[in-house]
Amino acid sequence: MPAVVMPNTADWLSQLAGVPMPARGQEDWRFTELAALQGLAPELWSGVDPFAQINLPAGISRIGADEAQGLQQQGLNSTGGGNVWSVRLNQGASPRCLALRVAGEAGPLQLHFDAGAAPGLLALQLVLVLEEGASLELLIQHGSSGPNATSFVVVAQLARGAKCNLGLLAPGDARASLLSHLSISQAPASSLQVTTAVGGWALSRLEPCIIQLEGAAQTRLRALQLVDGKELADTHSQVSFEGPDGQLDQLHKVVADGAGRSVFNGAVRVPRRAQQTNAAQLSRTLLLSERARVDTKPELEIVADDVKCAHGATISRLQQNELFYLQSRGIGAEQASRLLLRGYCEEVLRELPAAAAALNPLELLLRERL
Repeated sequence: MPAVVMPNTADWLSQLAGVPMPARGQEDWRFTELAALQGLAPELWSGVDPFAQINLPAGISRIGADEAQGLQQQGLNSTGGGNVWSVRLNQGASPRCLALRVAGEAGPLQLHFDAGAAPGLLALQLVLVLEEGASLELLIQHGSSGPNATSFVVVAQLARGAKCNLGLLAPGDARASLLSHLSISQAPASSLQVTTAVGGWALSRLEPCIIQLEGAAQTRLRALQLVDGKELADTHSQVSFEGPDGQLDQLHKVVADGAGRSVFNGAVRVPRRAQQTNAAQLSRTLLLSERARVDTKPELEIVADDVKCAHGATISRLQQNELFYLQSRGIGAEQASRLLLRGYCEEVLRELPAAAAALNPLELLLRERL
């Protein structure tokens, strides 16, 4: 019998997406090294459906497949996510899908997805519809312990007055990749908080794309990236205001050690119709190694003339005066460094949904540093 020839991984991924893999010449991908993804076994993950045994709390119900497909397409169209390569890859990889409707004040929900040690590409989709005045606190966990990749697409719609606190906690494996795209649309008077904490992956790329459909909504983004060894963590966020009186508060924090690399590209778009927008964006990086690298690129595209918009970026090391103060109180140098590192990370981690506290997110993400 003739030998079975396995397809080239890059070609296989391109076939799934229907377009070639991103090239370094593309602006959104020029800092993103895809070697970890190209080393993936060209096969779909074959484990048990992670959505099969989920128990839903009161106030949350499932949406049928046909309606979910329409809602997903509508949500991706509103943010421009339909043509993003990571979304196209997900759609072509036979994704498992969970679609939920939230009414009233729903109980907290936790979703845990772990690709384990099995090879291949695990593709997941989550569709959320929060009805008028509904509220939801959702903690999503991702994990891996082997040479695989997880592709995760979230599409969420927040109706008028809805409140959503979405947390993503993702301690990974140095052989694994995580691609996560969030397309979220907000109606007026809605409130959204997204907190992400990611570390340990060979490659992680997060793409939060948020649109305030008529303005007059609140968006709060908190993110923590941790990179060590040769890990790469990449965040490309986009927030668009399509009406007046919108608010954005965004903080992106990084801890970079070893030869790790962090990328942050944060785009904020304020067209003329979005008068009286109040948007603040801050990128902060803590470098623990001479070999670590950080590429940060805040982008504010402002056409409206009656706005308050600000952005900033800082890169620093552990502050010597703070270390000296702790050591002068009898705390050893190594313990002092750990305490400062904890405090730096806790500013983001404490804003994860309440269920995260029992998981000890610092220990999960920082591991041997603590």
